[in-house]
Amino acid sequence: MTTSEILAYVKQHPSGKVKIAVADIDGVLRGKYIAADKFAAVIDSRLGFCDVTFGWDMSDVVYDNVKFTGWHTGYPDALVRLDLSTFRRIPWENDIPFFLGEFVLEDHSPVYTCPRQLLRKVMADAAQLGCKPYFSQEFEWFNFSETPDTAHQKHFHDLTPLTPGMFGYSILRSALKNEYMSNLFEWLVKFDIPVEGLHTETGPGVYEAAIKYGEILTAADRALLFKTAVKEIAYKHGIMATFMAKINENLPGCSGHVHQSLWDSDSKQNLFYNDKDPHKMSAVMKSYIAGQLHCLPHILPMIAPTVNSYKRLVEGAWAPTTLTWGIDNRTVALRALPCGEKATRLETRVVGSDTNPYLALAACLAAGLYGVKNNLPLHKEATIGNGYKDTSNGVLPQNLHAATQQMKHSDIAKELFGASFVEHFTLTREWEWRQYAKAVTDWELKRYFEII
Repeated sequence: MTTSEILAYVKQHPSGKVKIAVADIDGVLRGKYIAADKFAAVIDSRLGFCDVTFGWDMSDVVYDNVKFTGWHTGYPDALVRLDLSTFRRIPWENDIPFFLGEFVLEDHSPVYTCPRQLLRKVMADAAQLGCKPYFSQEFEWFNFSETPDTAHQKHFHDLTPLTPGMFGYSILRSALKNEYMSNLFEWLVKFDIPVEGLHTETGPGVYEAAIKYGEILTAADRALLFKTAVKEIAYKHGIMATFMAKINENLPGCSGHVHQSLWDSDSKQNLFYNDKDPHKMSAVMKSYIAGQLHCLPHILPMIAPTVNSYKRLVEGAWAPTTLTWGIDNRTVALRALPCGEKATRLETRVVGSDTNPYLALAACLAAGLYGVKNNLPLHKEATIGNGYKDTSNGVLPQNLHAATQQMKHSDIAKELFGASFVEHFTLTREWEWRQYAKAVTDWELKRYFEII
């Protein structure tokens, strides 16, 4: 739609308001309603939005260790530029207009803490190499027959799954809660999140959805909005959806696998495909894989951002632990899918459902481009069989603290994303680890209370 058409829709909508949102460092949408008149006044300029967005954690507790903002700055307003290309109608809110924004400075230059702006930076790096990245993210998540009130009353223990039992790809279970599943599929599509597939996954009340691929910024917007949209649609059915990476030690974790390919600047040629190669993989694709294998230990917090992320990355739980790649192998970190001229792509399986899509996609692309830019050879042979046993190229850091320290001191991370972003982001991950380190867990009570 043109700007005039968007303005006409906003003006004519009976609600008289617009919903806007920005993403914080954890990928949590922070937003508000604004009056239609206010929207019309700011679309060609900027909107004030408190910079505490990047000064507190997902629980609204302010960081005590970041420089960008804090008590020392007084938490002033930052400037948000609304992106009219993100215009959507929210079908579960009477088609109210919705827009995403991103943080900018007075001169319109990007704010280094803004995840969407970071992705734009990496996109520009790809453009300089003559590449246009096409990405998509798929998600697994658990659904519970609970409300926020009941979940808090239960202290998040003994929650009732939407459906019982292990029913992956189940036709029966998709029929059992069909109104919810049908609303998900239909409303997400109407919200401009084209879902290619939706099914149950193994685990009580677990669903999985694949989102159609697109240019990388579009793909990231879709992935970010998918998570919040699913939660809001779930509310309509008295359901709570969670994208935690690992909800229970005895059940599989929830992935957020990223599919990716590089195309030429005209989007006509898949640069990952080579018909003459035995595996149909081009030299660009091989260097891209080599780049990710090389960089993953340096950027892991961007695709495994929480303490809980690392509970998923354990052996034998459908999530990788080693720096491996293979052809159509689901036990490795990087699954190459040479599926023909149009569909040849790479799937990064390290990524969990708890990620900030802007950061996860930026990390995958930047790491791959590092390999392309430096013509890294793919010395590591494709893993055949059990990737958990192939430690010849190393293993991933095993917790958020170790991963954060490696990224914090990594020259590669600073080269890929800038020193200012790396400093801010790793400080937020150190904060996250500190909150965990001081907590007394159920495991500790059960293990030590009586016997020690």
